[in-house]
Amino acid sequence: MDMSRFLPLAAAALAIAAGSTASAQTFPVRPITIVVPYAVGGTTDIVARLAANQVANGLGQAFVVDNKVGGGGLIGWGTVARAAPDGYTVLTTEMSFTIAPGLLPKMPFDARKDFSHIITAASAPHVLVVHPGLPVKTVQEFIALAKAKPGTMNYGSGGNGTNTHLGGELFKTAAGIDLVHIPYKGAGAVLTDLMAGQVQALVTSLPTALPHIRSGKLRALVVTSEARSPLLPDVPSAKEAKLPSFVMDFWVGFAAPAGTPQPVVDTLNQAFVAALNSDDGRRRLAEQGLTPVANTPAQASQLAASEMKRWAAVVKSANIKAD
Repeated sequence: MDMSRFLPLAAAALAIAAGSTASAQTFPVRPITIVVPYAVGGTTDIVARLAANQVANGLGQAFVVDNKVGGGGLIGWGTVARAAPDGYTVLTTEMSFTIAPGLLPKMPFDARKDFSHIITAASAPHVLVVHPGLPVKTVQEFIALAKAKPGTMNYGSGGNGTNTHLGGELFKTAAGIDLVHIPYKGAGAVLTDLMAGQVQALVTSLPTALPHIRSGKLRALVVTSEARSPLLPDVPSAKEAKLPSFVMDFWVGFAAPAGTPQPVVDTLNQAFVAALNSDDGRRRLAEQGLTPVANTPAQASQLAASEMKRWAAVVKSANIKAD
């Protein structure tokens, strides 16, 4: 057999393989951009900046956090979906990223196929909080009051399809009660009205609510975890409160565009794991009410897929429509 015609193909394949190996060995050689689809100061932004500072030291390259706000996350997600798959553009992912596919079937990208998940960085439970003036001290008393006055009690959210909205719907289903949903344009607005007594309840991430709980402006009734949070040791978990289907985490992760070489994804993963599990990384996360997860790319991908499936079912069951 004449092998001469196969030699150019073989040489090309070896060149590609060598180039990929060299790229992985030298990565990174320039600053890396972390795209945050939300405004500065939120939990996702805080985790991104904390991780950026830690990982930059480990990899020897600067990490630049770029807040691309708009469209409920769509602008930031789309920016990374279209970016070159070389590891130099990274996206912060979180619950809303996995809610969106079930809520917005015509997104300009495929959330399931257009990203390579690097890591789930950190997580925290949600917490059900109420205005202190509401005549309830426990989640059981809240449920009893809602059952005694069906359709007259309400909860606020940061908008249709947000984690605060789906958390409220999940609580309604778990508790078997009827609450009126009042959507706001952002979590900050609903927090302001909740503390003013204009709405009665909110399900939000623990880091968001914690300062207001500690100041006495909000009362925590239950955390959405299987065990109590060390930050709120007197507040029962969803499992303790016999609301097992109300267990839900707020989490933040990182992803790259699909097609990013696996060695590059692995390099980023290892750097994030080291940073998040360092004493300083753990301390800084704990200050925000977060716990490091620091899993593998495969585990991060599995979590994202399972969350998309879960929230799509909640969206369908509650007949939630995007604004």
